[in-house]
Amino acid sequence: MHIEPGILSSAKIAAANLAATSLLAVQAPQLIKKPQLILRTLLAALFFSVFMQSFHMPAGASELHFIGAMPIYLTLGFVPTLLGFGLGLLLQGVIFEPADLLHLGVNILSLAVPLVALHLGLGRKLVAGAATEVRSVLKLDATYYAGVAAMVGFWLSMGQVATPFAQWATFAAAYLPVVLIEPVLTVAVVKLLHSQAHRPLVQLCFAVPARG
Repeated sequence: MHIEPGILSSAKIAAANLAATSLLAVQAPQLIKKPQLILRTLLAALFFSVFMQSFHMPAGASELHFIGAMPIYLTLGFVPTLLGFGLGLLLQGVIFEPADLLHLGVNILSLAVPLVALHLGLGRKLVAGAATEVRSVLKLDATYYAGVAAMVGFWLSMGQVATPFAQWATFAAAYLPVVLIEPVLTVAVVKLLHSQAHRPLVQLCFAVPARG
């Protein structure tokens, strides 16, 4: 989901940086209202970074990454996931890929906009118990990664140089295995945390309630 240097003009990059900063700033006050979200945000950034670094490869017009979006979102919550994506991308740029810092705002929006749309739509309607059903999580994954692919297509359409549609289609299709595999991981993680939700440390770190 990374956009390569040279595709977008400086003005569009600056606009993306402003939009990404504003989006994160709107949610940042939640960390003051609920201090436990600070720990969960740090955990989201850590898990996201581990997932991203564990598997990534070129795919068409961009890169295929294992993001782990639904395990993070369904176990840590919306705000920690959103802010964790931003923090994780910043840390990865500083530590591993300094060239990605140029498009930090662009890449944050590529992950954050689909997450916001998902949360306001399907995400909030998904009851806690449904997160243990592969079919329900598969729907979330398919919706989210379709959004990520659409965001990459949006950036490419605004590029200074035309990108062939086939390259974008190759990138979008590359996420199909992720959409099929990630729900299984998500359900396994959620079930494990459900079984341990009575433990104080789990209650502090995660947003998964104990089963009634």
